[in-house]
Amino acid sequence: MSLVIAGTVPIKDFPLYTGTPKIEGNNLILDEHRVPCTMGTAALFFAAHLTCQTLNLPPPVWVTAGDIGDGVGSRIIYQHLTTNIKALKPKVLTLHYLLPITLLAKNMMLAIREVKPTLIADAGSIYVMKSIRAAKEFDLFTPDPGEMAFIADPQAVHPTYMQRYLFDLDTTNIPALIEQAYKHGNVPKVLLVKGAKDYIAKDGRIIAVIDEPNIPALEPIGGTGDTITGVVSALIYNGLEVEKAAVIAAKTNRVAGKLANPTTATRVLEIALQIPKALLDCLHY
Repeated sequence: MSLVIAGTVPIKDFPLYTGTPKIEGNNLILDEHRVPCTMGTAALFFAAHLTCQTLNLPPPVWVTAGDIGDGVGSRIIYQHLTTNIKALKPKVLTLHYLLPITLLAKNMMLAIREVKPTLIADAGSIYVMKSIRAAKEFDLFTPDPGEMAFIADPQAVHPTYMQRYLFDLDTTNIPALIEQAYKHGNVPKVLLVKGAKDYIAKDGRIIAVIDEPNIPALEPIGGTGDTITGVVSALIYNGLEVEKAAVIAAKTNRVAGKLANPTTATRVLEIALQIPKALLDCLHY
């Protein structure tokens, strides 16, 4: 049983890759291709890999392809998972950057239901799963505040069509968005909402707020939300309950940020490299 991470990379004509990349410096090596561990699904995978390594777990498997917004890579991944999900044998499946291609997403979910892994969604996959009304089949969503506003809108099937009042809503009022999301349903059992404060909610109730250490310099660094999702994926793969894994992942990401002593020039890779030490400090939490 494996931890499988599926999501595109923004590289034109990047072919389908399924496997565990090698790590060389700042790059993931996927056969003859190099992908920088900067942000997006690459940062998520890198954080998950480091977490698995720290916990003495088998490394995660990455299913990826190139997509520059034209849907090509997303289609490839949907079709690959639909056909090969049983062979991949995921204990945990984390879906990340995928464009909303409704029919292919529904077909993929039909195949996934036969395998029954723990399901996590972040980024574009949150939009996809809410739009096809599959959110309740997931164990965890890890949205940022903007994605949380989309989840909270009962009518939204695509971010462009969110109710107008949500654009005027203070997205720092995460508790209100969480309450509204659970009220209208089509939301997973557990939410980890990433932001200036990290909120963990279960069954409509906020069970933890993680706001320490408070490192304002982390906020503008692209990819820090991706690393949280990578850490929580690996912790769940290790057997932790979803909500406990969410709390530890949020804390670990913040401690890793503090250890990196970030500035405006800091890259997410520098923060991710601190995950092993931060995780060992936070596992008792």
